[in-house]
Amino acid sequence: MNVTELAHTTVLLEPTVDGCLNDPAGIYVDGTFGRGGHSRLLLSKLAPEGRLFGIDKDPRAIETGQQLHAEDNRFDIIQGSFADMKNLLAQRGIHKINGILLDLGVSSPQLDDAERGFSFLRDGPLDMRMNPDAGLSAAEWVATESEKEIARVLKEYGEERFAKRMARAIVIQREKAPITRTLELAELLRAANPAWEKHKHPATRAFQAIRIAVNNELGDLEQILDDSIELLVAGGRLSVISFHSLEDRMVKRFIRAQEKGRDLPPGLPVMEQDLGKTMKKVGKAIMPDDEEVERNGRARSAVLRVAERLA
Repeated sequence: MNVTELAHTTVLLEPTVDGCLNDPAGIYVDGTFGRGGHSRLLLSKLAPEGRLFGIDKDPRAIETGQQLHAEDNRFDIIQGSFADMKNLLAQRGIHKINGILLDLGVSSPQLDDAERGFSFLRDGPLDMRMNPDAGLSAAEWVATESEKEIARVLKEYGEERFAKRMARAIVIQREKAPITRTLELAELLRAANPAWEKHKHPATRAFQAIRIAVNNELGDLEQILDDSIELLVAGGRLSVISFHSLEDRMVKRFIRAQEKGRDLPPGLPVMEQDLGKTMKKVGKAIMPDDEEVERNGRARSAVLRVAERLA
């Protein structure tokens, strides 16, 4: 499929890019390049000497990135995980950057392409990998994980209250025959869900949870948040869009912890600079306005948080 065949509407475009940008001549990383919406706007605001790296696991995103590199040599695309950003940049002789931009979760082209296996509304192979050439597919994951682990993932990552029932249904079915198709799994989960939210498919939370597990999304996020402290220059910005409450909670808690600094016993005679504070939040969390949600329903759950590296 041609990379341009599936449209993608970039969420919170202007505030995310503006939140990240602090020096037009600096070095930036779009850790979730996707189809390049944020990168293109960021490039338009950079000085001639500015540089931007895009990182993505998805081979189709890499194709789009290569096209952008051909148009603008200030941009380079790297295939990999943003969790490995520090190493990927070090390999290119870069150890400090001015801004990191992350647009978490699955992109519209991935979701809309049935062959990628992300959607419970379209039949396709049960894959769900951001990089279909690496790691376990969702089909392999549901075939090999224990019932207990499947239930844990559905409960913790999907906040699914019927996680145990769904995990039991998966295990019973896989003993009869492998679960290899998206609609097959969606129907299985629907049948195991005795009550679901109005206007929401009964497999929504479970599919989301399995995707998060297959792609190690929360582990990757934890890694890049920790590494951002070392990567960003003083005044550098971290700009993160989350679509999942667990991701947003992680980002919020990380920023709050960096603002607070070390946990010390009360009454200790310490100077402010000894508290180990590394970041401060920039403004309040930003959500899409009604107009953006009407234009792009998938923006509804988006939350943008921005933090700045302290000196």
